[in-house]
Amino acid sequence: LALSYTTSFKQQLNRYSMHHTKILLFSSFCNPSLQNFGSSALSRVKINHSKNIRGVHLRPYHYRQSCISFTSTRLHTKISMSNSTTNITDIRKQKQLLRKQIRSRIRSVYPSPSSSASDDDINAAKMRLTSQSNQVFDQLFKLPQYEAASSIGFFLSMPFGEIQTRDAIQRMVNEDGKTLYVPRVGMNFELCDMDLVRCDSNCDSSNLEGKLFYDNFPTNKWNIPEPPTTNSNVATPGDIDLLIVPGLAFDCNLHRLGQGKGYYDRFIAKMNAATDTNKKMLLVGVCLEEQFLEDETIPISDHDFIMDMVLTPSKKF
Repeated sequence: LALSYTTSFKQQLNRYSMHHTKILLFSSFCNPSLQNFGSSALSRVKINHSKNIRGVHLRPYHYRQSCISFTSTRLHTKISMSNSTTNITDIRKQKQLLRKQIRSRIRSVYPSPSSSASDDDINAAKMRLTSQSNQVFDQLFKLPQYEAASSIGFFLSMPFGEIQTRDAIQRMVNEDGKTLYVPRVGMNFELCDMDLVRCDSNCDSSNLEGKLFYDNFPTNKWNIPEPPTTNSNVATPGDIDLLIVPGLAFDCNLHRLGQGKGYYDRFIAKMNAATDTNKKMLLVGVCLEEQFLEDETIPISDHDFIMDMVLTPSKKF
């Protein structure tokens, strides 16, 4: 970078008024590795008749430093933005690979009825799934935070391949008297938006033993029951005391790996954005043993929420 402080330049300065005047300082990039950021940088500084820049006498060194400071700041900003984009891309790729691995593990341990597995293997997987699920929720029911919570946000599980919630919901509603909010995604899946809808005890449309309020709900594309659109009791910030969060995987740092659509992260952000800190939902992640990563760390981005607690069939984190 170079800008000559010549006699002609001083003569040009003297042509300006006695008051502050703007001049343009240009600097050319001499290093080819920097050319992708532009061929020149432009900075405006104010000088007065005594050739001061904010009280500092103008000398060749000052001119050069002004250009260098401006271009260095610009270069640092460009590099930071580039690194940020690279990091986001890397995290996304790592998550995609991890999802593929976990889904493969789940399918091998818990084969679905539509798979080529034998009936004996499928029945054994169902028993293992029910057992692990009940162990997780036995831990939940012992938590003082659960006992103190009057309202619970709870998911309705897929028919197979993830922790099962039916037995736990039956206890919450029939024994513990909790107010339950359950997810509703709706039919427009491209929005990736989710509400939790209150299902009061009078939502239980069945009087038969073993039947639950959601047995007559319509199902979405994942065959999960959802509250009908006629139910307008949508949760607002402060309504839910404790949110039980499913996930594809969790780790010891309380990081969560979701299915990739961002439903829960958006919902949590929506609920916590306008809520006093003391009234934010307690986030409790729940998972099977095969979904907990003991020796790995799940990469997270700025928009990913960290759980307050994670429960597995055998441990609490």
